[in-house]
Amino acid sequence: MSVIRMRNIITSFGDKVIHDGIDLDIGAGEIYGVLGESGSGKTLLIKEMIMLLEPTSGEVNVLGYDLNNIAYEDAQELRQKWGILFQFGALYSSLNVAENISIAIKEYTNTPKKLVDEIVATKLNMVGLSPEVASLYPAQLSGGMIKRVALARALAMDPKLLFLDEPTSGLDPIGARDFDKLIVELRDLLDITIVIITHDLDSIFSIIDRFSILADKKIVAQGTLEEVLATKHPFIERFFKNDYVLSRYIKKSY
Repeated sequence: MSVIRMRNIITSFGDKVIHDGIDLDIGAGEIYGVLGESGSGKTLLIKEMIMLLEPTSGEVNVLGYDLNNIAYEDAQELRQKWGILFQFGALYSSLNVAENISIAIKEYTNTPKKLVDEIVATKLNMVGLSPEVASLYPAQLSGGMIKRVALARALAMDPKLLFLDEPTSGLDPIGARDFDKLIVELRDLLDITIVIITHDLDSIFSIIDRFSILADKKIVAQGTLEEVLATKHPFIERFFKNDYVLSRYIKKSY
């Protein structure tokens, strides 16, 4: 079953066309990647999935909702069914960790403070952070901790969909591998669908089930790693066809 379905998406700004006929299906429980060169419209595509941007034309369906004809009340309900991890965390610097994580809970629900505190502690534990972190401010956190706090905030409302924008960027190799492992564990534990924008080859090889390649205003390849590598396109050749990638692919295959 498609959790996200996009058909014939055209995105343009004046005479500048970014997407020219995008078709995309993301299945329930997948870790799905969106890749492409700079300016190919990866982030714009995600924004169209989460109602931050309306495509010039085309159909977008998320969790059974037709975004082209969605009522205000339904849109508010749908926004509570996904979480978003922005590339650099986007934590509020004036709020401590607990306040950052609980902001959506306080906005959309009337949950008692004691229960909110318990939810914050649970989400921190879920992303591998101790309860003591709750009182710290973003300026007191390392880059890896900021990513994990932002992930805890994205999980605060128990979403069915999780959107991650370059989740391992800025992390050292060990931190990136640990974060990838955490993503898979959360997918399996929470039974959620995860959509990732990434250029991290290790993530592509180790955790992504299927992915799309954006180039020339279209999706030029879509599917498993094996299916994408079998596709002939200049960007795919440049991005994947080198000794390092091929050695990883051979190692993964056997």
